[in-house]
Amino acid sequence: MKKLILLFTFAVITNFSSAQNLNEIRASMGIDFISSPELRDYILRYQDAGDFYSAVNFSGSYGRMLSESFQLEAEFSFLLSSFTGSNEIGNYDLTNTIMMPSVLAFYVLQGEGYNFKFGGGAGLRFLSADEKQQGLNVTDNFTSTGYGIILRAIGNTAIAANVYAHIGADIRYDFLGKPENDILTRPIEDVDFNSLSFGVRLGISYQF
Repeated sequence: MKKLILLFTFAVITNFSSAQNLNEIRASMGIDFISSPELRDYILRYQDAGDFYSAVNFSGSYGRMLSESFQLEAEFSFLLSSFTGSNEIGNYDLTNTIMMPSVLAFYVLQGEGYNFKFGGGAGLRFLSADEKQQGLNVTDNFTSTGYGIILRAIGNTAIAANVYAHIGADIRYDFLGKPENDILTRPIEDVDFNSLSFGVRLGISYQF
């Protein structure tokens, strides 16, 4: 699967370099609501946790229209979430960051001063989890590499010449598996970080 994603990314970059149509860049920030059952069960040892937890999502992208109704986009997202808890032994902290480069394809409906996009894509996922146990002054780092798939709907409306207000909604599933640590063995190594998430995002896009 990872090799297929890399081959698809190479094909997209080739198309970007040869196409002569409208370009678009975007920057946005949003919130994701994530369900990761094994991680939830692990966190319940330290704090109350619902079926979904929230994470902040920062993202930027470059897209190119290959026809009047088809766009390819390369995106980089950075997802950040944190869990904290305490007891008589001390404080617990787990901070997760996920870097998410993705390639997406959209069907585009355009009008005067607005457009709507519907599509999806896939990409690699790079997890880094920093965990500090109670009573210890050391923070252990665990990492994992996987992949994810995305379904997305987007609306853009013009606010100035070539500048658009952006709103988007995602459904995403990330296959991150169990993180590893080469130094110490901790219980978190047995936790599967696979997750289903729903996200909303606001931002600005510029077309040229």
